[in-house]
Amino acid sequence: MDAMTDTQDNDDESNLDSSAFADLGLKEVLVDNVAALGFTAPTPIQAAAIPPLVEGRSIVGRARTGSGKTAAFGLPLLHAIDPNGPGPQALVLAPTRELALQVTEALRTFAARGGPGIVTIYGGSPYAPQLRALKAGVPVVVGTPGRVIDHLERGSLKLGNLRMLVLDEADEMLKMGFIEDVEKVLDAAPDACQTALFSATMPAPIKRAADTYMTDPVTIQVEDRALTVDHIEQRWHRVPAPHKLEALIRVLSSEELGATLVFARTKVTCGRLSEELARRGYNVDALHGDLNQAARERVLGRMRSKKLELLVATDVAARGLDVEHITHVVNFDLPHDPEVYTHRIGRTGRAGREGTAITFVAPNEVGRLRHWSRKLGAPIPQTPVPSDAVIAARRHAKLLSGLDTMIQAEGTVELRRWLENEAEEHGWDPMDLATAAVALLSEGRGKLDLNPDDRPPAWNRPPNRPQARDRDQRRTNDRGHGTPYANRPGPGPNRPPRDERPRPPRDEHPRPAGGGDEVEVFFAAGRQRGVRPGDLVGALANEIGIPGGQIGRITILDRKSFVRLPREAAEHLLASGATLNVRGGDIRMAISHEGGAPRSSGGGHSPAGTRRR
Repeated sequence: MDAMTDTQDNDDESNLDSSAFADLGLKEVLVDNVAALGFTAPTPIQAAAIPPLVEGRSIVGRARTGSGKTAAFGLPLLHAIDPNGPGPQALVLAPTRELALQVTEALRTFAARGGPGIVTIYGGSPYAPQLRALKAGVPVVVGTPGRVIDHLERGSLKLGNLRMLVLDEADEMLKMGFIEDVEKVLDAAPDACQTALFSATMPAPIKRAADTYMTDPVTIQVEDRALTVDHIEQRWHRVPAPHKLEALIRVLSSEELGATLVFARTKVTCGRLSEELARRGYNVDALHGDLNQAARERVLGRMRSKKLELLVATDVAARGLDVEHITHVVNFDLPHDPEVYTHRIGRTGRAGREGTAITFVAPNEVGRLRHWSRKLGAPIPQTPVPSDAVIAARRHAKLLSGLDTMIQAEGTVELRRWLENEAEEHGWDPMDLATAAVALLSEGRGKLDLNPDDRPPAWNRPPNRPQARDRDQRRTNDRGHGTPYANRPGPGPNRPPRDERPRPPRDEHPRPAGGGDEVEVFFAAGRQRGVRPGDLVGALANEIGIPGGQIGRITILDRKSFVRLPREAAEHLLASGATLNVRGGDIRMAISHEGGAPRSSGGGHSPAGTRRR
């Protein structure tokens, strides 16, 4: 089972004896189910969290992704509920539909046959099956904040019988703008409800929510190991943006690949990259926010059944993706923070296997990656993009391996006799015949280059040292170091004073609000259509792939809304189309050219629903 496999392979269990699960107070049937899966020793977060949860205490647990926290709250949840009692008795909130589905799968596996009914509710899936399950009083509900709030407002989800509420990856829900929805759920839960909050980090809003809504919780913090793992080989290539596709093709052509996951920053890049790779003959598919749930499940099913060798995905779409046989992760776009980087590379090296993580870094991103390397305490070496010689060597080795396998194979006696007869009849030399056969065989395998260039591509080579020294010297002189200020050349004799120099005409169009690296994006809907900050953040994160940490101030007025974004993120957003789907409807969007803040709406009301970073 993926959740337990991930749990056991990511933490040190040597100090826990084989009967530890049986000593945590769980029902015997759950201990037997876990043992049947092949696991008897809990991870540190499980050993620390399960006993107080079984006793009915609320907990605040700090644990990273992959530490086994699904079992840490899942087993006590199954221990606490009555499968035949009125429901819902347990509610698990997860930041994304992928994680919600993964939690559901884990709970069903832990419960085995005869376990309680579980329904997963999330945006993008039909309401009818969810409504039927909720009306029937299903004991366990797993859902995303937005859809859970929708059911609460409809009255289809009632929490009067709730015994346990779990907030999984609370910091991710904060980043995606769901903190208000989380607080609404906490408000709706009974006072006596047991709460388990799990978060990799503890930002101030999460801590405030815990202090406000939880009574005397047990605080658990397992000592976090380095975020990277030894069995994942990490390296990076210096790749300017225009050459990323070529770099990816070179990497794919030079590596001994199993299933490979390529991360792109936005769904637009994800879709285009998948199309380009498919045109080049790769067995590839894409996973991003535009896919409906049926399409997403089809893609994941192909990946898990090993019918798909290459998957291009956005961060949000890949959250919760757990496929054991992924051998390589390629960061086509560098993420914006080390936690996302860690989550990405953790998709390989599963179940004790070795894995490789390769990151493309633009020249202006090198400092960021080196800072992460120091922060994570793990060296990430730079290597050149594979040269023609490396690619050719890989192709030669693969061809020779195939020939050797065929030579050793049985059942080729008749073929050999036939070739001998044909060679004798036509007067062919055996070596000429073998050469022609290899040439034909290699036609479908790419160019069989016998004199390849052993240098990396020109754009990936280190700068010429004398030129670099000249450039450094020019920079030094420009900054005035090494040349006394008094000795620097002054303005020419015909150069007018600064205040008399002609000024260039101003741009007829004003710069977008925010200027520099930030802009404001205008959305043609506001309070009158029920738009909330969490709706905008959720749409931007889930559908476009913009991380919550990049989303700045949100201002919602009566008929319009404004979201501050980094300029690059705004350009990716607008490249995805002219509208964004929010609360089931398409909302027109554009770069805002309005200056001044705060803005006033037609009704003169002050801005509402403002969110700051």
